[in-house]
Amino acid sequence: MTLQQLEYILALDKTRHFVRAAEMCSVTQPTLSTMVQKLEDELGCLIFDRSVQPIEPTEAGKQILQQAQIILFNIRQLKEHVVSMKGGLTGSLSLAMIPTVAPYLLPKFIAAFKKNYPEISLQVTELRTETIIEKLNSAEIDMAILATPLNNSKILEVPLYYEKFVAYISPGDPIYCKQELTPNDMPTENLWVLEEGHCLRNQVLNFCDHKVHTSSIEAGSIDTLVKIVDINCGYTIIPELHIDFLTEEQKKNLRPIVRPEATREISMIIRHDYVREGLMNAVADSIKQVIPAHMLDERLKKFAIKL
Repeated sequence: MTLQQLEYILALDKTRHFVRAAEMCSVTQPTLSTMVQKLEDELGCLIFDRSVQPIEPTEAGKQILQQAQIILFNIRQLKEHVVSMKGGLTGSLSLAMIPTVAPYLLPKFIAAFKKNYPEISLQVTELRTETIIEKLNSAEIDMAILATPLNNSKILEVPLYYEKFVAYISPGDPIYCKQELTPNDMPTENLWVLEEGHCLRNQVLNFCDHKVHTSSIEAGSIDTLVKIVDINCGYTIIPELHIDFLTEEQKKNLRPIVRPEATREISMIIRHDYVREGLMNAVADSIKQVIPAHMLDERLKKFAIKL
């Protein structure tokens, strides 16, 4: 078994086509087919079912592919870790962010990271929490930034910052006259929320009235929620960093949430076998340039990340 063979089966899984997989690996199709066949012979089982088109992994093959992904992930880590020990920070970073963090963090983060670490090839994807966890477990991404805690023993969480929520209320809503809101002041009958699958939806419903009678129309972004409130009355809950996206007139519709304050923790998450400490600190340092200091985790302000 060779690392090259593992790369071949992963390419074949991605393309589900021998010719395209060979092109991806810069080898001929007969070479790739032969190497895949030799690996199957060595393992004593079929990795791919060739009787269907496009080809697909067998049940055993799915498990082999998952392990192959993790092995290559660790090999790549090892090579890049050795470089970092020699004083360099190079290689690649595959990073994911949830949709309710990315609009506020990602544009400035990319600029700061590329300026400070030009030798790192950065790939960022916007994904929901469930998908992020799946891709992290299968070693398809290196790390992610999302709302925590996850209560997942397979994942290590490093808190980055804490963000308050505020209410955005239509002037036509009965609670608009209040200068601040408690959870008891926020009935869900008039509440506009994100669609199922966004962790922010659950966070909002957890500190509002627990009777879930939300509007029948559910939005896919915070910006859409604000526009719905502007036109259709009612109210919504938005993250603190979204305030800068509002006009001065819209900011008049904001109300703080008190007793208790509504806050979310945003963390960097990695697999427990992740070893690139330097790259984690590169991400953290770039985030410290983007997020206001009062929001940052106190430990992140004072200490470097240690694995």
